[in-house]
Amino acid sequence: MTLVEINFDGIVGPSHNYAGLSLGNIASASHKGNTSYPRAAALQGIAKMRSNMALGLAQGFLLPLPRPNGDLIRGLAIDEDTPRQLLAAAWSASSMWTANAATVSPAPDTADGRCHLTPANLVTMPHRAQEWQDTQAQLAVAFGDERHFTVHDAVLPAFGDEGAANHMRFCESHDAPGVEVFVWGKQGGKFPARQHEQASRAIARLHGLDPAKCVFIEQNPEAIEAGAFHNDVVSVANERVLFTHERAFADQQGAYDAIRAAFPALEVVEVPESAVSLEEAIRTYLFNAQLLTLPGGEMALVVPSECQESASVWAWCEHMLAGNGPIRQVIPVDVRQSMANGGGPACLRLRVVADPEAVDQRFMLDEAKADRIEAVIAEMWPETIDPAQIGSDALAKQVVEAREALLAVLSLGELA
Repeated sequence: MTLVEINFDGIVGPSHNYAGLSLGNIASASHKGNTSYPRAAALQGIAKMRSNMALGLAQGFLLPLPRPNGDLIRGLAIDEDTPRQLLAAAWSASSMWTANAATVSPAPDTADGRCHLTPANLVTMPHRAQEWQDTQAQLAVAFGDERHFTVHDAVLPAFGDEGAANHMRFCESHDAPGVEVFVWGKQGGKFPARQHEQASRAIARLHGLDPAKCVFIEQNPEAIEAGAFHNDVVSVANERVLFTHERAFADQQGAYDAIRAAFPALEVVEVPESAVSLEEAIRTYLFNAQLLTLPGGEMALVVPSECQESASVWAWCEHMLAGNGPIRQVIPVDVRQSMANGGGPACLRLRVVADPEAVDQRFMLDEAKADRIEAVIAEMWPETIDPAQIGSDALAKQVVEAREALLAVLSLGELA
């Protein structure tokens, strides 16, 4: 087997809209009620995937979930008198942010030598709590080879789990044994802390991880209150490197010490508050970036184009590149439609270390398949959605038919 890191990006669904459902997500709240552009959003996502393939990286994708969700509408007896927020939840396209699809432990880390995936229960937010069963069904197809993968049920809903957005892995190389870091939040603040410590510990046990190779760290409550609703808004890791804001963790030095005790080769690239404020880091999603090892061995940081437009953020990136640190390229990408709803490049992808040949090939992207996906999006995705259209029979018909067309062109009708 040849184990490599594969990024599985979520294809932005045809119901992508700005209903402002995500408490604590500053970008989502600030764009509530705006007109969205599902077609442009999905095409931006495909362009990002193409950019990663052009770098020589393995690229996969995950599909939009069925929307509007008839099970949720029937289960809550939603009618014309129901609060609009509940109706909008049934239309949410938030599964596009596949960093929340699951927590993934690669085969070199697990007791049975298989890659383990646990779909996130996402119970903190009603519009996301509906996702995990459909996500699990998709993961079971994409990673159905039981010689190489185990797909679990979600953690019981007593404890909130938000998936890979609160999980980091350190290793000498992706195919080597690693140390897995779980970041959790303390409850009781201004905004909900979405990742519960006990959910993280349960996943570590489910995946058969060595306790000596697991680290559990508290996220800084100040970061959560500033809008870092997931750890990946203030930190990202790759192989030996932790790229992080100075105010990411409740005990910053203690976090470094705990990781280094389990993984002595740790290299920390810390952005100080004096250079980039926590608020500006969250506004631009500097850390909600893809930190990638390129085929030649150097690391690149794929950031939202908003970073290039921020004087302080871009000045820090140029300062970093002028030094001798491990990150040698910074690559801006346009994912503005996703950003306006609170998700950057890191939110849009789930990292899976696996042999690409072990994955169902229908979920692996190449240029020809990207062409076919783009053609369906250009023809079938709504150009715009005003939140007032949510609940419309005509829009529901268009959204359902668009997803069915995508499934057909990818020969994935079993997920209809």
